[in-house]
Amino acid sequence: MTTSLDQIFLALLRFSLGIDESFPHRPTAEEWGKLYACACRQSMVGVTFRGVSRLSEASPADVPQRLVMQWACDAEVIAGLNDLQNRKAARLTALFEQQDHHTAVLKGQANARLYPDPLSRQPGDIDLYVDGGRERAEATLIALGMAEGADSKSPHHFHLAPDEDGIEVEVHFKPGSGNLNPRTDRRLQAYLMQRFAEGAALCETGFRVPSTAFALAMQLSHIGRHAVQFGVGLRQVTDYYLLLRSATDDERRQIGARLRELGLRHVGKALMWVLAEVYRLPKALMIAKPDRRRGRWLLHRILDGGNFGWYTTPRVANTAWQRFYGGRRHALGLIWFCPEESHGVLREERRYWWNLFVTIPQRIKNRSLTID
Repeated sequence: MTTSLDQIFLALLRFSLGIDESFPHRPTAEEWGKLYACACRQSMVGVTFRGVSRLSEASPADVPQRLVMQWACDAEVIAGLNDLQNRKAARLTALFEQQDHHTAVLKGQANARLYPDPLSRQPGDIDLYVDGGRERAEATLIALGMAEGADSKSPHHFHLAPDEDGIEVEVHFKPGSGNLNPRTDRRLQAYLMQRFAEGAALCETGFRVPSTAFALAMQLSHIGRHAVQFGVGLRQVTDYYLLLRSATDDERRQIGARLRELGLRHVGKALMWVLAEVYRLPKALMIAKPDRRRGRWLLHRILDGGNFGWYTTPRVANTAWQRFYGGRRHALGLIWFCPEESHGVLREERRYWWNLFVTIPQRIKNRSLTID
């Protein structure tokens, strides 16, 4: 943890989730404002409001009243968005199942069910997996009139145009975004398909959720890929903590035994350290032995970058070499953090250098023409 404010915020998060029975800190009014900013950065406003409301009831003077009202307003909006997305997910499930697809809602609304207050998790978009592959999913979107304005560039999903409520939907034709390494990605996708074939339960809100065994593998891959490419925040890490708590011993053993095969061993070890450090996860619930070195790197990245790395501290580059090195360092750092993915990283690096040197002659020619 990089600063004392981070420690206070993580204590508030544990208190809000019911992990700790008390909140041992007494922040000043200024610190409470910074804690609210931390909650916004991590997309944990609704979750932490549960702790703030308990504190404000016990000691009304501790938390600035205006801030409590702002936090409460935000939490109410989040609850309404969750209700809206639950109903939207149920409608989408019914539409695609009428077209003879098997479906499951991935991550977001499926994870929200595991929170102490299911309406407190800050929602993003709706990720709906439909079986049958890309071509069949696209044909169904056309038949349902949803294809117009959809982004089809992704290799694993269609990003639909936002609806009248502003809700964004991704229709996945692959069960996960997968790994960068083609070999481990094939194994992971096959494993997820096998787990999905075992069935997805219809929940009380009207959409289907995949099995915990499926979710443990898919979401670990998702966290690892985002951690090294863009950034990952406490919302996704909290999801995984609650997922592990809800899993059976057999489900945890099953994924733990296959981490190396699925290319998830190092990210799994790093995440277990973070979950132990931040959420007090017992060793009995872990799927791998914690890796302190990688875990500290991951936790720093989580706290610095916030949700999906949107708030990552920019690094000042004063020279051309610093700008160049900064762009490559992040990609090459993946080889250290997650060696399983090194094949995919090196492939991307080869593509970068090839494109760079192929275009140099043309750029020199264009520059000379401009000078003349």
